[in-house]
Amino acid sequence: MPRVTVRTAEFLARLDDGMLDYFREMADVLVERFGISRAEAVARINARYADIEIEPSGQELMTHELPEYWAFGVYFLPHADASRLPYGDEDLDGDLSKWEVRPAPPREWPVWTLEEGA
Repeated sequence: MPRVTVRTAEFLARLDDGMLDYFREMADVLVERFGISRAEAVARINARYADIEIEPSGQELMTHELPEYWAFGVYFLPHADASRLPYGDEDLDGDLSKWEVRPAPPREWPVWTLEEGA
């Protein structure tokens, strides 16, 4: 059975090694595609997933999508009609500047587990 941690140094959700890698890939997407710091990327992911039960890798449904799919959902707000979020397909998402960016979590929230510049 995969090892499940109570909490890693960065993510607040309980993750096995495979899901830890997957969440780190989501953070990589946020840093590389949107130019935010790793600390902010992790805080955004923590704000969304800290209280959600994540299944071990191989059993978690979210791995049926690429990390980009979830990263875009963490970064952008849905359209006013809540029909969908962008998910990293340039042909379907169109001009990303037309999508509204979610505000970063407030700095005093405990979702900020990494120091800026770390």
